Amino acid sequence: MSVQAMLTEEDVSLRRRVQEFVASVPRQLLLDMDADAVTYPKEFLQEAGRLGLLGLRFPARYGGAGMPWRSELVALEEVGVLGTSLACLYSLVSIVGEAIEKFGTEAQKEKYLRPMIAGEIGVAEGLTEPRGGSDFFAATTRARREGDMFYISGQKRFVVGAEGADLFLIYGRVEGIEDPKKAMTAFLVERGEGVEVAHVYGLMGTRGGGTGRLVFKDAPVPVENVLGGEAGIGNGTAVFHQMMIPERMTSAGGAIGMGRAALEIAARYADRRRAFGRKIRRFEAVNFKIAESLTLLDAARALNFATAQTIEAGGSPGKIRRLVSESKKFSTEAAWEVVNHAMQILGGIGYTNIFPVEKLLRDIRLITIWTGTNEIMNLVIQHEFYQEFGKSTPEGRAVEEDAAGAGFSAEKEYNE
Repeated sequence: MSVQAMLTEEDVSLRRRVQEFVASVPRQLLLDMDADAVTYPKEFLQEAGRLGLLGLRFPARYGGAGMPWRSELVALEEVGVLGTSLACLYSLVSIVGEAIEKFGTEAQKEKYLRPMIAGEIGVAEGLTEPRGGSDFFAATTRARREGDMFYISGQKRFVVGAEGADLFLIYGRVEGIEDPKKAMTAFLVERGEGVEVAHVYGLMGTRGGGTGRLVFKDAPVPVENVLGGEAGIGNGTAVFHQMMIPERMTSAGGAIGMGRAALEIAARYADRRRAFGRKIRRFEAVNFKIAESLTLLDAARALNFATAQTIEAGGSPGKIRRLVSESKKFSTEAAWEVVNHAMQILGGIGYTNIFPVEKLLRDIRLITIWTGTNEIMNLVIQHEFYQEFGKSTPEGRAVEEDAAGAGFSAEKEYNE
């Protein structure tokens, strides 16, 4: 691992524990999930909770380990080798837990965060709607208040865990507030009355996580289940922006695990498979793909660790948004390229189910789309860069003046 020198003894110990847990996951579970014979592996989360491997970043008083983001990334890479579905279900405790830990009332933390971390309840979140994907604030889910009760109506789709989760974090607009950003509110909705799983998707990959469409028909939610209680009404925009940190960082961390798994399969294959009288890893067409893959994964890990350090240090919101977006974009695209390299090295056999590379390819494709497409990541990256760049005073050498014709100011027309 390229970041070995950056790990603490605690990180190394954690990695070993997670590797042991991952090694214990039954092969048949992975096969059954990919065949849609299992739609929500609750036992996986229960065991991870029993071993103290969920919610690593959260305080010990709620059952967490109080670890930094770096440590969670170490764990995510190991869980990532299992594929996207289990990595996502594992990450949802971090994602939904972030919202509750940062914005929830003490009662909500005791009622929901603690059992989430213990693996006693499964959680999911509803962001995307049938009429909107990346345009979060175009959401049409509504919340009507009557006394101390809200009634939620609307739909959320592509909800991982829709089929089996016990608790849903749902965003909806509170009726009577015109500004959509001020109306947006986050609700903790328990599975029950008014909550229906209308459809479970047939997916190309990332199967077995119970990904479906949720329909809310006047689902009753007490005010105490508004995230943050009464004070949380209209606070959904702030919750959304905060949650994009774990949403995207967990994708970045898990993607590296998937890429690494594919690379290791390809490297072993290249060292054993012979053609034209020698091992195929002796051919540049093959070994350059290994080199490129190693470099991509090492660079992605390093970027993720730098982003983690910035988050922990409390960098400016704009800088954090930019780095988180860079991490998500670069890691997922790097993993996609690495998995494709692995399939190319294996050749025709890589396109069969003799090796799990074809499953990793099907799985990894989704991560460049979800939690904000990588095109949206580009928008965020350049926006936050210009926000900071435009306010800063140039430091260091004035490089523009190094041109021979720099003094001809009349030639520098900008049509401003």
